[in-house]
Amino acid sequence: MERIVMKFGGTSVANEERIERAASLILKEVEQGKQVAVVVSAMGKTTDQLLALAGEIHPNATSRELDMLLTTGEQVTASLLAMAITAKGIEARSFTGWQAGIQTDSIHSKARIEEVKAGKVIATLNKGGVAVITGFQGVDGTGEITTLGRGGSDTSAVAVAIAIEAARCDIYTDVEGVFTTDPRMIKNASKLIEISYDEMLELANLGAGVLHPRAIEFAKNHQMPLRVRPAHIEGMGTVIKEEVEMESNLIVRGVAFEEDIVRITIMYDTPYNGSLANIFTALAGEQVNVDIIVQTIMEGEQPSVSFSIKNEDFAKTMNVLEVNKAELGYKRADFEVGLAKVSIVGSGMVSNPGVAANMFDALRLASIPIKMVSTSEIKVSVVIPTTHMEEAVAVLHNTFALEQIS
Repeated sequence: MERIVMKFGGTSVANEERIERAASLILKEVEQGKQVAVVVSAMGKTTDQLLALAGEIHPNATSRELDMLLTTGEQVTASLLAMAITAKGIEARSFTGWQAGIQTDSIHSKARIEEVKAGKVIATLNKGGVAVITGFQGVDGTGEITTLGRGGSDTSAVAVAIAIEAARCDIYTDVEGVFTTDPRMIKNASKLIEISYDEMLELANLGAGVLHPRAIEFAKNHQMPLRVRPAHIEGMGTVIKEEVEMESNLIVRGVAFEEDIVRITIMYDTPYNGSLANIFTALAGEQVNVDIIVQTIMEGEQPSVSFSIKNEDFAKTMNVLEVNKAELGYKRADFEVGLAKVSIVGSGMVSNPGVAANMFDALRLASIPIKMVSTSEIKVSVVIPTTHMEEAVAVLHNTFALEQIS
């Protein structure tokens, strides 16, 4: 009997009506002869509300206590959904992450899944029941409750799917699938029928919020097919797998964008003889994620190193540079805020030269200034002023005819 995992995000179980809708979708799969495990997020904005409440009680609460608090949100969803399924005549049992056997490391609020001992879940499935599991959480080797951080429920769903040897993992959300870009910004954005793990991973890392990168990496490593499906309407959504059929002439498959980018530029009086590693080792030690890096060393010019970071890491980055200024040996550090990153992604770019040139030319014709550039085999990213972000997305979406995908 085929097993599947169905994951419902917070908006898909935000109230009684949506929980009932989720239960109906689960019932439909059971009636088709499938064994179903379900992974759920906390209802709606529950996690945000719990964090706000914690902040009022103790602004500097330990991550251990926050984990104890936040895991209650998913438990509420799991139990209510199990009740809704049972009310429809199908046996269902809710499980916390630790009851479901999700073993993690001991890093509170950012734990990583190490193993899933899914014996209890499989036993429930083999008896004809639906297992409803709390996402986002697990337990470490000492029995401490942990949470997985951003995208934790997506990652939980993939891990459970792998552990129970499911045929696929369906991620139910409030969108109809994966689009060529955000349809809220570009009205003629097209829904993709399928997309590769690598392309989806690039889009997720570059700002697309449909799936968390950790979940996609997990799925790719274990070749677990994913499907992003709408929870509010009927629809097959978008399949994410290793290889996909290339639509005719589809070189670029999507345009991603991300706001709140800051460019940091470090300048030296004389050519810097030290290693770039000194700068980025210091930043890595403070968990600062650096993106695009550009080094400039030209005869007669002031040597410099520029890199981009997220705005949330700006204060921390400047503090690290100031504290380590003597060791790093630079003259001054400048910054530029109000920037955004816009990227094109497509596996067809590997074998089609000139894609980057087309992108740069389209932006030039639209008078959109480019501050930084980064490339890989299947993506090209540019950092531009945020005031031009929406226009750049529209221009590139049109340049590569993404509205024509059926």
